[in-house]
Amino acid sequence: MAQTHTQALAKTQAETLSQTRTLARGFADPVHEGQAVFRAAMEALSRPGRLRPLATALVPPAPLTPELAALALALIDADTPVWLDAPLRAEPAVAAFLRFHTGAPLVDAPDRAAFALIADPARCPAFTDFAPGTPAYPDTSATLILAVETLSDEGGPAFAGPGIRGTASFDASPLPADWASRWAANHAAFPLGLDLLFVAPGSLAGLPRSTRPVAPEMSPCT
Repeated sequence: MAQTHTQALAKTQAETLSQTRTLARGFADPVHEGQAVFRAAMEALSRPGRLRPLATALVPPAPLTPELAALALALIDADTPVWLDAPLRAEPAVAAFLRFHTGAPLVDAPDRAAFALIADPARCPAFTDFAPGTPAYPDTSATLILAVETLSDEGGPAFAGPGIRGTASFDASPLPADWASRWAANHAAFPLGLDLLFVAPGSLAGLPRSTRPVAPEMSPCT
């Protein structure tokens, strides 16, 4: 019996070692790289709609993009439950990568997540599926991180609010067909609501819940 237990333990240890060896690497310099990405994310949320560079050498398992992985490693830890959308959940290597490098618990229900990683933003669940915070603790709301194909601060819908001088244009693609009404409802719930971070190849932008959409007829004439 003892020999069988020893053999089983040795097999488990060997499997764990093998999985660790095959895991994609995290930050080469976790402290400095993590701090740099964290600062970039905070700056993106403090200057809504403004694009910022996000360079990373990470090569995570697909469909987790390098930029999505960089934000995950910088923002997520063992105390932040994470929800993954369907494409990310379908690849076991993604969950293994995140658990190993962040220690974050992965949850099945969107409303239990502090962060949601979205690899297919066009099919992002309804914003109402996520935690909006509470009147007493609005900071308990979820932050969604969407990996889009393109980001632009030179065209698209106009926004206003804290961190924006006048109005700012911002666009991302792909997004859900009802994106405009989703965001209007999200802002209307302020101080409750979701904060969003967008990543595209080499770039990052943010829209906090305090950012309000501006109707075209309200935009300044050019």
